Amino acid sequence: MEEERLSLLKASVEDQLRVIERIFAKIEERRCPKNAVELESLAYQLHNLYCAFEDLFRIIADFFENRIEDRARYHRELLWRMKLSIEGVRPALLSEESYRILDSLRAFRHFFRHAYSYDLDPRKVALVVEDALKLRGLHRQEIDRFLEELQP
Repeated sequence: MEEERLSLLKASVEDQLRVIERIFAKIEERRCPKNAVELESLAYQLHNLYCAFEDLFRIIADFFENRIEDRARYHRELLWRMKLSIEGVRPALLSEESYRILDSLRAFRHFFRHAYSYDLDPRKVALVVEDALKLRGLHRQEIDRFLEELQP
């Protein structure tokens, strides 16, 4: 793999990880909402967290193999690809556990985008927060491992 291209990939990944970390910090700050406005703010950050991870996945897929044909399943397939190790191309980015958590976040993001006629259920949002915080403990080590495995 071309050293300059790999350096660009690593810099792009690190930049996106900083965005993700800022969102995690906001989720931590807002994790105990006291009213509907604070709950909506927390839900918005959970929505943003998945979007930021998806941007990371797009960076990686564009670098290696992005050929998703079915636009209707784009979000689901992009996430699914990140748990695949593609022989001769790249290692897997995500473990099965991270994949499951992110799939749950993906579903929440979809719900949040289309929930304009619903009130958010604080119990359900709390479960999504719990999953997101588990992911906070996993994602960095998995991404570091991924980048290390790319070394020639």
